[in-house]
Amino acid sequence: MKALPQISEAEFEVMKVIWKHAPINTNEITEQLTKTTKWSPKTIQTLIKRLVTKGALSYEKQSRVFVYTPLINEKEYIGQESHSFLERYYDGDITAMLSAFMEDDKLSEAEVASLRTLLSNGAKNRRH
Repeated sequence: MKALPQISEAEFEVMKVIWKHAPINTNEITEQLTKTTKWSPKTIQTLIKRLVTKGALSYEKQSRVFVYTPLINEKEYIGQESHSFLERYYDGDITAMLSAFMEDDKLSEAEVASLRTLLSNGAKNRRH
């Protein structure tokens, strides 16, 4: 697996918009993010430029606007970040992580039930 660029939380918010709507132009990105953040258009443009520099986005100029597409896959990036989190805080032990969440009442009954289903289905798939 290739190493994906490290992106900040703010840059991740930009990426979520681009992953959802790509290809998307600067004005559309700005419009989406000003609905959910208090960022100025200049701040959003700076975040976009950083993501291009980091190799997370590509762009092409179409008439008078720049249109952006992601160069990194959303699931792949989130998987990498989840793995990094697990390694950093739980020494790679997912059981320890889930135990900590359950002990601190961080998981609802519905989330626990969902995890049970995922684990059960995963075990069934491995047997076949």
